[in-house]
Amino acid sequence: MDSSCVRRVVLGRVSGLFGVSGWIKLYSYTEPREAILQHDRWQIGRGEDWVGFSVTDGRRQGKSVIAQLDGVANREQARDLIDCPIAVDRQQLPATGAKEFYWADLTGLQVLDLDGSELGVVDHLLETGANDVLVVRGQSECLVPFVLDEVVKEVDLEHGLIRVDWDPEY
Repeated sequence: MDSSCVRRVVLGRVSGLFGVSGWIKLYSYTEPREAILQHDRWQIGRGEDWVGFSVTDGRRQGKSVIAQLDGVANREQARDLIDCPIAVDRQQLPATGAKEFYWADLTGLQVLDLDGSELGVVDHLLETGANDVLVVRGQSECLVPFVLDEVVKEVDLEHGLIRVDWDPEY
């Protein structure tokens, strides 16, 4: 596959060092946080480039997750990775069930109200505890609760749109 067609999904970032043997601490966006270790091949963003690494070991360490990468053998090599994003190819993620969506699949979708008026495009999502929230950027920013069937009436990944029953002035 042409690397320009690869769709990466960022699952976390390197947040620090662990020990002197090249282990890294991770800030994982996955739930549970150690689920990032289910992927044995990561891409780590370094500037405009993405470098592939094999994960040779990893575990939860207190409230953190730590990992050892093939080719990162000491603290100095690991230090170069701090603050770099960790991603996997989208096709590496498990299939979703009915009415389940990865946030990465929702980002960039066009949002329309029930009348067909465009509210904007999903910029990102927020986790509030009660429900996730779509941050929609258009003429202005609006926050739309991601409550399926009640507010979010349709998610059409194939056509890149979400239909919502929502007043953008709310």
